[in-house]
Amino acid sequence: MNVLIKNLGHGIKNVIINEPKTYNSLSFKTLSELLKSFKKLDKDNNTKVIILEGAGKGFSAGHNLKEIRSLNKKSKYLKLFNLCSKLMLQIVEGRKPVIAKIHGATYAAGCQLVASCDLAYSTNTATFATPGVNIGLFCSTPMVAISRKVNRKNMMKMLLTGELIKANHAKKIGLINDHFSESKLNNEVLKLAKKIASKSNLAIKIGKKAFYRQLEMPLRKAYIYSSKMMTLNMMAMDAKEGISAFLEKRKPKWKNK
Repeated sequence: MNVLIKNLGHGIKNVIINEPKTYNSLSFKTLSELLKSFKKLDKDNNTKVIILEGAGKGFSAGHNLKEIRSLNKKSKYLKLFNLCSKLMLQIVEGRKPVIAKIHGATYAAGCQLVASCDLAYSTNTATFATPGVNIGLFCSTPMVAISRKVNRKNMMKMLLTGELIKANHAKKIGLINDHFSESKLNNEVLKLAKKIASKSNLAIKIGKKAFYRQLEMPLRKAYIYSSKMMTLNMMAMDAKEGISAFLEKRKPKWKNK
């Protein structure tokens, strides 16, 4: 299997890209397994948070270039890139928060995968790039996700030069949230996942959907839409329980309803 799922407890699931021989390249098989895994976990009521990482020396080197070279047909290229887009959309549109845990190299579609996750944390030594321009293949699909996290000038520099950026710069431009030493990364990500998992699943589901939808709207429409979502959330049992718990100075007991 190219993708593994581990149960870390507390409602946290670990999705591992398990293709270390190819630097966890995103082949047809790997993309299909990832898509299937995320769909499965999205439907699982026991899953509250998903942590995504890569096995071996790095997170993901992007598409498998040997596979790409062998395709040789427009329809096959389109099928591959459409499949990749479906995975990215599943992560963004899914109900569960996804945290990318990154080490080593993260290139092209691998960088796209990081940008598609809700949160991203790396080791201090991790590197990121959209290097397609170096091989005559502009990173057009990766830029869709990354340009929604990174501002235009920084995004264009990455795309036009193909140069590597280090973790500290990736944090500065908004590609990742933070970076830690290798010995601390796992504990920091797990601590964050547990904190998120302790919240109301229903509120998280409503909020994640609203966050991404309002980003694509004009300001006035965004306020109208978010007011409707806040109202929907207020009608839920968890909102009433959360407010009561706060006023009564006790821990809330979520029913996720």
